[in-house]
Amino acid sequence: MTSPSVPAGAAVPVRIRTMESSSTTGGSTRREATRQKLYEAAVTLIAEQGFSATTVDEIAERAGVAKGTVYYNFASKSVLFEELLRHGVGLLTASLREAAERTAREGGSRVDALDAMVRAGLVFIDRYPAFTQLYVAELWRTNRAWQSTLMVVRQQAVAVVEGVLREGVENGEFSDEIDVQLTAAALVGMVLVAALDWKSFQPERSLDDVHSALSRLLQGRVSGKG
Repeated sequence: MTSPSVPAGAAVPVRIRTMESSSTTGGSTRREATRQKLYEAAVTLIAEQGFSATTVDEIAERAGVAKGTVYYNFASKSVLFEELLRHGVGLLTASLREAAERTAREGGSRVDALDAMVRAGLVFIDRYPAFTQLYVAELWRTNRAWQSTLMVVRQQAVAVVEGVLREGVENGEFSDEIDVQLTAAALVGMVLVAALDWKSFQPERSLDDVHSALSRLLQGRVSGKG
């Protein structure tokens, strides 16, 4: 299906991939496919015009389903958005964890693992820019019904980085003076903000170029080699 055209400067439509396993039954697969369409429609519309201005009718129309289908899968627009945040951040967390585990299997250092997670984060944001914009925007809001859920899933992503930092401190690779919680949050924040700046203001840069710049910063500040 061809993606709808987007005006210059508008958020790019993205596809939030499903995490369903290949063993999913036929009925569940169909339902996940429908929820996938609703996630994609919701993230695109909300990125374009904001949560309050986006209606369930518009989400249904963009997804190509009946309005009742939205309510069959989600109790309300707020629940749909909450599940979208949970699903999207879950994908990011899985990407970070896989990058760290792959580095460990290959015998890399903890700095190598952090660098691999930086790249994984950039790849995720490059693939899902509209979702990332929504996620970062929602982190600064305090009046949303899904705030507690957002804090939980955010901590799950940060915890992956915290784990690598703690291992590095324990094996002497990092200084024991590192504030693990704050450093982990700072690294995740660095990737999010730098990547959004890249996509919004420096789109001519390649992913490799952005990763190289952040990698040098990581090597100097976290490993203490700069």
